[in-house]
Order: sequence, then structure tokens, then C-alpha cells
Amino acid sequence: MPLSDVAIRNLKSREKPFKATDSHGLYLLINPTGSRLWRFKYRFNGKEKLLALGSYPLVGLKLAREKRDDARLLLVEGYDPSIERKRRKRQEFLEQGISFSDLAAEYLDKLRREGRAAQTLKKLGWIISLTEARLGDMEVKDIETQDILACLRVIEAEGKFETAGRLRSTIGAILRYAIATGRATTDPTQALKGALISPRKKHRSALTDKRELGALMLAIDAYSGEPKTAIGLQLLAILAPRPGELRLSSWDEFDFEEATWRIPAERMKMRLPHRVPLPRQAVGWLEDLARYRQKSDLLFPSTRDWKKAISENTFNQAIRRMGYDKDMVTAHGFRATFSTLANESGKWNPDAIERALAHVEGNDVRRAYARGEHWDERVEMAQWWANELDLYREQVAV
Repeated sequence: MPLSDVAIRNLKSREKPFKATDSHGLYLLINPTGSRLWRFKYRFNGKEKLLALGSYPLVGLKLAREKRDDARLLLVEGYDPSIERKRRKRQEFLEQGISFSDLAAEYLDKLRREGRAAQTLKKLGWIISLTEARLGDMEVKDIETQDILACLRVIEAEGKFETAGRLRSTIGAILRYAIATGRATTDPTQALKGALISPRKKHRSALTDKRELGALMLAIDAYSGEPKTAIGLQLLAILAPRPGELRLSSWDEFDFEEATWRIPAERMKMRLPHRVPLPRQAVGWLEDLARYRQKSDLLFPSTRDWKKAISENTFNQAIRRMGYDKDMVTAHGFRATFSTLANESGKWNPDAIERALAHVEGNDVRRAYARGEHWDERVEMAQWWANELDLYREQVAV
């Protein structure tokens, strides 16, 4: 027998939930707590399913029947009411809109909670700031390919072709996040592939001539600036890390008994922890550096704020003071120097060299079989490289 408003009001809760049936699959679920919930039971593709229609008395009997009848019409037309409701909610969410600026901030916050390095987030924040004038206030769902291209052309007009490429990639990442979270349906940056000016690839400046490298090491030995900076350059040459990995390092990462430097995953480019063997020369420079240690746990604290590390330009500025311009030597170039001369020596497994540089194999199949650290060989290679640098000094000094 169908329900009536009077019958519903007279229903009393019991120790266990029970159903008060209306008609055509509609019923009221009465819980021990007193809550009364409308449900529509139906079958779709041979499976029994339930659709929640709200709670009584907020949804009265008349409205509950109207909702049931709407769901039944969808079934007649071949649609699952539950799926159609989810689609409608997604569409409503999409139509609410969100500005590109707000979405970008949400995306950055996501990366921050995932543990991305502060320096990475800072660079991304700067890249995203370049979109503020043209895209910042636009709703994400309204952004089209030409809107993005106009933003990128401004950067290109300044001759910053690499920055324009990075910006396209970053905008694309944000828009794909928008798609994943239901705020957009397409990524307009996909249509821009090939539309931007491709920058000429420029490798980091590095010395690969042994006599020139020996002269550079002597120049570092004689550096008259901040002693800690000179020691940092020595360590960059011996250990070949990325400058940021060394600049932001702390004393608790170094184990002098095991002669090992352990770099945490959050500071590594590939987000994987990395071990670096310390040859005796590196240990010696670290012991010298420890004499300058005060209250900071950082190896290279800023002179202005001991809680922060030195700026990313410190090492390169020191190299410039020694008379080497950016087309000759950079702090990052020590990695290329080590890689080139270690490979040319023919003494070492190329995979060991790549692991020393914390490079990750690009080929998925090869990476699956190349998981070893080549640790013993890398320990021997690290000492060989430090000895080589000493030898290059001696050959120039003679």
C-alpha cells in the first residue's frame, strides 16, 4: 500500500533499520537514530541498484515521488540514474568556474604537500607569475589555445625561448590537473607543440682540457674571497654534485666514519635518495670547512641569515672573480668535466659514472635491469678522480 504523509508521521523508529515501502521502487528507510531517508530501488543491466533521494521531511512524499519518476524516465531512455546524477554534479562543478591564478596556487600547494623541494617550488612560482597579466583572472574552462599562445609570445619577444617552452609545459601541467579535478575538459597546450621557437641547446660551460682544468684548480686554491666559498668549489670539483645539492647540504648528511654523503630524496632532481663516496681529499676539505661552523647545521649558511643557505649565484660569482666568464666555466659544469674525463679514461663502467652523477636511465627496460649503485666501483672512481685533480694541478705548477 502506498505511503501517505499521515502514515509517515506515525512511523516510529525501532532497534534495527526498517523500510516503509511506497510504490515503483520508492521506500523510506527509518534508522534507529530517527533519521528517515528516501531510497529508490531499481535494476540496470540486470543489477539491482539504489539511488538516494534525500531525507524526510526536507524532501516530502510528493517531491520524493517526483524524483523517483524522473529516475524512471531515465531508465526508460536507457540511462543509469546514478551515473547521470554524477555527471550532472561534475557539470555543475565545472560551471562554477575557477580562475587560472587560483588553480595554479592550488596546484603549487599540492606539490608542496607532496614534498617538492623549496627551490623547485620557488622556480615554479616564478614561472607561473609570468601568466598573471594575461591568464590569471581568466576562468580555466574558458582558456583557449590562442590565449596561451598570446601569453607565450610576450616571453618569446624578449628572446627568452627556453623560458617560453618551460611556461608552456607548466601551463599544461596545471590544466591537466584541472582536468583531473573536474575543472576543465581539455588541455589547449597540446595544440601548441611546434608553435614556439625552439632554443638552440646550450650545454653548461665546462673545461675538459686537463691543463686548463689544472689551472682552474690552482685558481681555486688561491681564491682570496670567502674561504667557505673556495672550499665549496673544491667539493664541487671533487664530488661533481649539482650545485644546489651541495649548497643546501647539512652536516648530518655526512658520515665521516663511512666516508659517505647521503643526500635526501627531496633535494635530488629525480626525487630519489643518493649516496656519494667521499675520497680523502673531500674529507680533508670538509674538516677544514667544519672549522668555520658556528650555530647553523648548514654547510654553507648565508652571512646575512644563518638559517638560510648561500644564494644559488655564490659559486658562479666566485668563478667570475677568478677571471672565468660564463662561456668558460660554471659551477654546474664540473659535472660535465668529471663525466667527460672519466669516460675518456676507459677505466670505469659508464653505468657507474651515470650513477655517480645521479642520472636515471631513460629506457624503461634498461632501467629495470640497472638498479645497482655500482658502489664499490664508485668508491674507487671517486678516489681516482680526486687524485687526478691533484695531478692536473702538479702538471700545471711545474
